Amino acid sequence: MYLKFSKFGNIRFFARAAAAGCLALSGVAAYGQIYPTKVVRIVTGGTGSNGDFASRLLAPGLTQALGQQVIVENRPSGIILGEVVAKAPADGHTLLLTGSSFWLAPYMQDNVPWDPVRDFAPITLAASSPNLVVVHPSVPVKSIRELVALAKARPGELNYASGATGSMPHLAAELFKQMAQVNLVRINYKGVGLAMTDTIGGQMQLMFPNAGGASPHVKSGRLRALAVTTAQNTPLFPGVPTVASAGFPGYEVATLNGIFAPARTPPHVIDRLQLEFARLLSLPENREKFLATAVETIGGKPDQLAAAVKREMTVFGKLMRDAGVRAD
Repeated sequence: MYLKFSKFGNIRFFARAAAAGCLALSGVAAYGQIYPTKVVRIVTGGTGSNGDFASRLLAPGLTQALGQQVIVENRPSGIILGEVVAKAPADGHTLLLTGSSFWLAPYMQDNVPWDPVRDFAPITLAASSPNLVVVHPSVPVKSIRELVALAKARPGELNYASGATGSMPHLAAELFKQMAQVNLVRINYKGVGLAMTDTIGGQMQLMFPNAGGASPHVKSGRLRALAVTTAQNTPLFPGVPTVASAGFPGYEVATLNGIFAPARTPPHVIDRLQLEFARLLSLPENREKFLATAVETIGGKPDQLAAAVKREMTVFGKLMRDAGVRAD
């Protein structure tokens, strides 16, 4: 048995084959080289930071999925972190995993050499963790309403412990002060660990720490949790109400982690990375490891991360200007 082509059939057959070949070549031209073609690095904050923990948890799975080694590169948080990634080639081989201090940096100091919106392409909102409003058990309050009443009865007498200027624990407290119209005095510590130690010891009356650091002390009874700072209740702390539900609608603070690439990274690379990160973040074993540190995984689309960045820059940017929050 054999195929028989007419003169015109042959022409049509080869025309279709040529057209298919052109489409394939145009696809290669549009997508460039197969991604990735070399080592992929995730640039993040210092060793032991939330970003470092997340990066090292995700890197092995991403290595397997991409077929190229994925390494974690620790850099000092802040200006250097953004500068390294903003100057990298926009090919998806250099990624940034960071939090709010990154996109709020321009409000903290002048002459930041990169723009968190213009110079970076969002990939995914990786994870979120609530902050808590906690008090030492000696403070005679058991709810946000009682805390507000006490603060108004004793203006300037309640001290809250805070770590780094511009961090979420600091901004959560300042937003609360503004919305509740209370006078709480900030006592600034060099590190959140020292701030937590003095709050547990009763030298400080309250604090707005990240849930991961505060959770063991709440469970042990050394601190009393009055509320979570997220917009909705969280299964991480069942039965603990939100600040918003205590009469402050719109109050919302969370410690976020987002993943970015340099601006102008090809859309197909962004899509591939988003899918892989979302898959890894949804794996039960990874979710459990994050939950053990009071972090909920998300793995959202790029526009979700972009919206979160925009909201925080709007809300906290204004707060920082109004409160005069600047880098120490």
